[in-house]
Amino acid sequence: MDKINTTFSMPIGALGSTDVLSQILNSIGISGSVLLQEAYCAPWAVSVPPSSALSSLLKTSKGIRVATFHLVVRGQLHVTLDDGEQFVVEQGELIVCFSGQGHVLSQGKSREVTTFQDIMAGAENRFKPTAGDEQASTLLVCGIFLLHDTELNPLMATLPPVLKLQVDDANQYPRLHGVIQLMLQEFGAEAGGNSFVIERYLEILCAETIRTHVDSLPKQASGWLAALKDPVVGRAIEAVHLAPNQQWTVKSIADKVNMSPSRFAARFVACVGEPPMEYVVKWRMYIACRSLKNKMLSIGMVANAVGYESVASFGRAFKRHLGVSPAAWRKLGDDAG
Repeated sequence: MDKINTTFSMPIGALGSTDVLSQILNSIGISGSVLLQEAYCAPWAVSVPPSSALSSLLKTSKGIRVATFHLVVRGQLHVTLDDGEQFVVEQGELIVCFSGQGHVLSQGKSREVTTFQDIMAGAENRFKPTAGDEQASTLLVCGIFLLHDTELNPLMATLPPVLKLQVDDANQYPRLHGVIQLMLQEFGAEAGGNSFVIERYLEILCAETIRTHVDSLPKQASGWLAALKDPVVGRAIEAVHLAPNQQWTVKSIADKVNMSPSRFAARFVACVGEPPMEYVVKWRMYIACRSLKNKMLSIGMVANAVGYESVASFGRAFKRHLGVSPAAWRKLGDDAG
């Protein structure tokens, strides 16, 4: 088995970018853990546990969502999600389970199932093809993305539970195809810096998968990602993200995009799925969650940074969306660390 274990993280930077998608990708601090390449000869089955179990196995911190991905380099496989949904993944297709739902990868009716825990422990591949059977086997590249600060993150709420993309056509998705080809070249490579380079590819692979999904959204699509492409709503979201502490109203946001408040509110709801002021509050609470990690900032300073003059009103809004007070949230982070 070719396996590379990595535990690395992208530093959480400032949210000052005017490119909202770049800002959000930076905020979730994409990192990766485990990248493996393996061949399986039918019948075979591999079970992948849900995000909560993977988090425990990988000993990740609280609040990190574990998203697995599987690339079919050769052959095909069936995927059965824990909720019962089933689909086929063909050669040249990539799937990413952003929902963190458990699933089983298989081909044929296998009485034996290898668990992800077995693979992590270095167990021998019981479905490994014998000499001469390689071309009839399924060759997979699998790995894990660790997504930080996902609570109230608008991106995570709008991504499909499982994203499937055809990635073997360089003309269709050239950026994503190129990243995958470079990553595949690193398997078996003995050049210095191999692990470091693969770590960077994992970061880019996750970001490119999301960018490719955005690019491929149909014109009639709705949701936060589609809203970013709307010339009116996208500008409104950008304005709110750049100044979460501003005393926003529907009228003041509508003025930013030269539209009447009623028409703007209707367009925002149609695109995003919620009223503009509800979105403003959620974004403020997201910034607050991240800011509370900084022990140099008092709760009053965090409240002021996201537009609340009163700590009490900030606390009520925070508890309504997170279920606990800001102080309790900060303590939960301490306990998890």
